[in-house]
Amino acid sequence: MTRTTPARPVDVEALFPALAAHRRTATRLHPRRGEPDVAGSSVGGPLLWPADEPWPTCTRVHPRGTGHLLSDVRLRRRVEDGARGRDHTEEERRLLDAMASGVHLPGLPDDEPLPLLAVAQLHTRDVPDLVGPDGADLLQVLWCPFEAHGPDGTVDVVLRWRRAADVGPVPAPQPEPPVVGRPECVPAPCVVHPERVVEYEYHGLLSEALQEEITEWEEALLDERGGDDAREPSAAAGYATYEEYEAATVAARAGEPEGIDYRSDLSVAPGWKVGGFASWHLTDPAPVDCSACGAPMPPLLTVAMWECDGAPRSWLPLEDRAAGDDPRVIDPVGVYPGRGLMRVHTCPADPAHPHRLSFQ
Repeated sequence: MTRTTPARPVDVEALFPALAAHRRTATRLHPRRGEPDVAGSSVGGPLLWPADEPWPTCTRVHPRGTGHLLSDVRLRRRVEDGARGRDHTEEERRLLDAMASGVHLPGLPDDEPLPLLAVAQLHTRDVPDLVGPDGADLLQVLWCPFEAHGPDGTVDVVLRWRRAADVGPVPAPQPEPPVVGRPECVPAPCVVHPERVVEYEYHGLLSEALQEEITEWEEALLDERGGDDAREPSAAAGYATYEEYEAATVAARAGEPEGIDYRSDLSVAPGWKVGGFASWHLTDPAPVDCSACGAPMPPLLTVAMWECDGAPRSWLPLEDRAAGDDPRVIDPVGVYPGRGLMRVHTCPADPAHPHRLSFQ
């Protein structure tokens, strides 16, 4: 099934012609639970990986004897999916209790080579905004399932570009780590439904004059609706965590589907996507420049917890409106990188230059 993003609530370029210079396309991937095959584009599926090419491993020293068995993570998801809409059976409760007891691999050395997890496989034929090195038509993304790399303790991401036609036999089964740091590091197998959309640059990166123009328009809309007191909490400072503030904001907006604002409805699309712009909704905008040549690095791939980040869910595909409350639609992949969103940036001058990550 295709996925179709609803038309934006207003023609933003008609309102603000200067935004035409801040337009960029992105391909929303719309991952949904499924059984991807080795040849297709997918998230969390098998990779078209040559059998004679070593599978990448993590050899950095970090605790490997604690965490969660990968088999348990997948079993828990199957149990939870099977019980959706009903109470757990006694057998299901026993299984969940056993997994919650914290089965680890205490004998696994901290420097044992650990196979990386397959995260995504994307063909340029499926994803219009995917551009790689000359001749390469397939991007493969893997990561270590432990967030304990570098001074910031972030995810170690590996990118592989290749020509799909050059791949012969693939390994079966494919290597996988026996243990992971968190269940939220494991992407659920998903098929993708790529869709190209138009985005506009994050509000805080526009010129001051254009920012003021957009803000005045938003304030005028609020005045027409009688103010924004009922729309959302006054400030994040009154909440213990940003997650609590975000939940309160979603609840406050639930009764206001007609509300429009630039950041939520007109600027940067939520969810897994290729290309487009970066949103800096949790931090001030920060430059992401190439460490090799200094060129600004746009996002190549955005990995997100949410398909649509709260109400009003104007980005929720038309085909999913009837099932909009299903967690497998709102959170199809089951990953939670950083504070919920991670971007992989690559150098536009040379994709072989080291990539960088940013988090929100």
